[in-house]
Amino acid sequence: MGRAAEILGVTPGFLRSLDAAKLFAPQRSPGGHRRYSRYQLRLAQRARDLVDQGTALDAACRIIILEDQLAEAQRINAQLQQRINADPERH
Repeated sequence: MGRAAEILGVTPGFLRSLDAAKLFAPQRSPGGHRRYSRYQLRLAQRARDLVDQGTALDAACRIIILEDQLAEAQRINAQLQQRINADPERH
């Protein structure tokens, strides 16, 4: 956790607060240390950026979750649109 906090320029407490806010749940090492994926570090950086802009931590986490859900919905929509366009019987 200390290394992740150092990379992001935040405190370990900030990372713990993101875990508590359920933005993500880091994996645990056999010794119980938190381990963050690159994706989780990107989310933490986005949260830090929003908090630095004056957004409350809970609101920042909710924004990030909604942005992630929207991106996933758009990805699924694009896949379905490709299937529709590829099916000659639908035209």
